[in-house]
Amino acid sequence: MERIAQSGRRKTSVARIYLSKGTGNVTVNGKDYKQYFPNMVLQYKVDQPFLLTGEDKKKYDLVVNVDGGGITGQAEAIRLAVSKALVEINAEYKPALREQGLVTRDPRMVERKKFGRAKARKRFQFSKR
Repeated sequence: MERIAQSGRRKTSVARIYLSKGTGNVTVNGKDYKQYFPNMVLQYKVDQPFLLTGEDKKKYDLVVNVDGGGITGQAEAIRLAVSKALVEINAEYKPALREQGLVTRDPRMVERKKFGRAKARKRFQFSKR
């Protein structure tokens, strides 16, 4: 295994990850992931595939380029990409990851605004007279 490249998407966020043998460094857009995601919940989302599979995170270096959306969508895009990379390393991880829904791309997106409406479904105020 030299370097595994995978991508993950969530809403409008796109994450491209490069997984290689290393010492456990996780770099997101040139920063340490704990600095990029100061929230512990988002850090957990990035670590979740490693925790569920029992794979030691310290055996791998993870370089991530993520773009678009907010930080929650970015963290979930990274989670999907890491899950896909771990399945590529060992196919036996797939049932455990699938059980938690980590190998399925979440298709929910923001609905587009329609003409003649205030937002996607909200209407302008109706005046009877």
